[in-house]
Amino acid sequence: MAFTELTKQLAQQAILSATSGPEKKEAPAPVPADNTGLTIFGELQAMQRALKEDEELVVLFQSGVERIRVMELFLRSPQVVVLSGQDANRNLTRVIAPAGSLQLLCKTMKVAAGAKAVRVALITPKKDSTAK
Repeated sequence: MAFTELTKQLAQQAILSATSGPEKKEAPAPVPADNTGLTIFGELQAMQRALKEDEELVVLFQSGVERIRVMELFLRSPQVVVLSGQDANRNLTRVIAPAGSLQLLCKTMKVAAGAKAVRVALITPKKDSTAK
């Protein structure tokens, strides 16, 4: 008789599992937004905060033979950065680059006696108060 009961139990479990809906699976975790631009900004801010009064952060960008000293970084979006600065001939130069491939050379340098330290401007877009 025990064999009959075991068969009934197995049959009931098979029927229940066949008629019940599929098990709910957890939704996959959302993919984190690319925040490379914000990370770069955070690193530059940290480096500038650590400077003494007689020091400045020199940020350089080089592409081929062209090299500029970056004076301003504008985070157009979390993925796009606009660099503004001067080339070797003191021409205003801008670079529009994907944040993920941006490579900057940063060094701390002493300011010449009597000169004022220059700080790199870090600009993020203003949020539109009318946007919903």
